[in-house]
Amino acid sequence: MSPFPDAGADDPGFPGTGRRVLVSGASRGVGRAVARAFAANGDRVAVHYGTRKDEAEATLAALEGTGHVLLSADLTDAGETARLTDAAADALGGIDVLVNNAAAAAPAHPPADTPYEEWTAVWQRQIAVNLVATANLSQLAARRMIDQGGGGRIVNVGSRGAFRGEPDHPAYGATKAAVHALGQSLAVGLAPHGIAVTSVAPGFIDTDRVAHRLGGAEGEAIKGQSPFGRVARPEEVAAAVLWLASPQAQWSSGTVLDLNGASYLRT
Repeated sequence: MSPFPDAGADDPGFPGTGRRVLVSGASRGVGRAVARAFAANGDRVAVHYGTRKDEAEATLAALEGTGHVLLSADLTDAGETARLTDAAADALGGIDVLVNNAAAAAPAHPPADTPYEEWTAVWQRQIAVNLVATANLSQLAARRMIDQGGGGRIVNVGSRGAFRGEPDHPAYGATKAAVHALGQSLAVGLAPHGIAVTSVAPGFIDTDRVAHRLGGAEGEAIKGQSPFGRVARPEEVAAAVLWLASPQAQWSSGTVLDLNGASYLRT
């Protein structure tokens, strides 16, 4: 049952459940939690993955309801990105919601210590996946939503690092800041079509990717960044994404929602 019983009160043309949802980078972590949240809400989900097929299949198998689909694409390839959008729309019968969660992992690359060849490679990869793929998927999905009529939702997964600085991962911080700015530009450009665009900016999240860092002294220091003394659970990020994709959240279009447990405050 949808947690939005008055769905449509703020956006009569957009439903609160039964929607067609594409989640990029949904094989594990936040993407998996987001896919599960939408499925539990009564939506049908296209689970995208790049290379982690086994984990993506586990995500798909854990989804409530029926009509979900598993799709693979290399988002650094513009042609594959277009084919992913087409395949999701064909399988689901359209696209109502896009969640841009896919992001490239990157080794630490502090500017003072990283060899130039490694530096440029990291930047190219981060820009290609974190920013350009997000822009391409957003444009493709938005065109689908416009053709369908009835509006839509795009939610980008950004990062606290866009604001606080990432001295060991500057390409990550910079591309996530660009994702926030992209979302705000799209929010203005797509509002006449009833499409709301928002971003979330999580702090540290307890996912498989970073589990090795949450033990020992480093883990205690990371948890100590928040006055709650812990890091986020993927489900907490997913809950915010689900709300931003709801009919009631239309007036939040353009928002960058901080989800960092008061570990970084801005005004």
